[in-house]
Amino acid sequence: MSRKFTLILVVALVLALCAGNALAFKPAVIYDMGGKFDKSFNQSAHMGAEMFTKDTGVAYRDFEPTNESQYEQAMRRFATRGSDLIVVIGFSYASALEKIAPEFPDTRFVIVDMVVDQPNVQSVVFKEHEGSFLVGMLAAMKSETGKVGFVGGMDVPLIRKFALGYKEGAQYVNPKVEIFQNMTGTTPAAWGDPIKAGELARSQFDRGADVIFTAAGGSGMGVLQAAADLKRFSIGVDSNQNYIHPGSVLTSMVKRVDLAVAEAMKSAMDGTWKAGVKELGLAEGGVDYALDKYNKDLITDEMKARVEAAKADIISGKIKVTNYFDIMDK
Repeated sequence: MSRKFTLILVVALVLALCAGNALAFKPAVIYDMGGKFDKSFNQSAHMGAEMFTKDTGVAYRDFEPTNESQYEQAMRRFATRGSDLIVVIGFSYASALEKIAPEFPDTRFVIVDMVVDQPNVQSVVFKEHEGSFLVGMLAAMKSETGKVGFVGGMDVPLIRKFALGYKEGAQYVNPKVEIFQNMTGTTPAAWGDPIKAGELARSQFDRGADVIFTAAGGSGMGVLQAAADLKRFSIGVDSNQNYIHPGSVLTSMVKRVDLAVAEAMKSAMDGTWKAGVKELGLAEGGVDYALDKYNKDLITDEMKARVEAAKADIISGKIKVTNYFDIMDK
């Protein structure tokens, strides 16, 4: 057998093994309440899974729960059926994952927005306060009334983290700015109530706010709609929502759940996946503000320059944005 033929045979064998591994890899995604087409948090995760499939040709399975009792059932079902990697979207899965992960030590899990300390779990968390600071700056610069608003979803520390970063960003621009804050609820149903979110937004607009940032999942659609109806400004969240109401959505605080999901799947397939905590902020490209053709006429060069300067200062450590979780720990 010639050396050239042997080399060709080895290459062919390696390619065959890689193809076999790809075909054998079975990832799964379980979304948070609100559905995978919420145009926000879940949809960003869905886009990441789609990116993975487009790049690799490997299909994934997914599930949209309608109540919290399905969280544990869905994880166990996918694990039992041989899923190699199960990605759960949202902090609400933490307690169920603490129970399920030890039962399936050979299955890898990823949880977004919460830390679960298990040897087969990767926890992806974001520095939402950093991105929220930037959109808070934009809100204060755009406001003509000196009053801005925030409508959150479920009243939990994570959403308070968004709200505090937003407040600090607005106050960085205007120390006298008035900020209204409301949450849509205290249960997971808060993520899927655009009617209530819209009512809260209208109330804030009636009190003088002219820009409102929403961090409420699917409920946020009500805020964006209210702002468009009243000719005011909204700020979207998680996915880039600038396109939903062009001319009314000032910007979006994008949170790259899509990249986190796609990268987790790719690393699990190619063997580089690691358990532990991954924290993604401005420096890592995990959060940012969105500027595109839909809002470029709403943000002046001066506004952009000031925000970009603050962004650089946050990355360098010159500006310290308070993390709400650090306050909780004191």
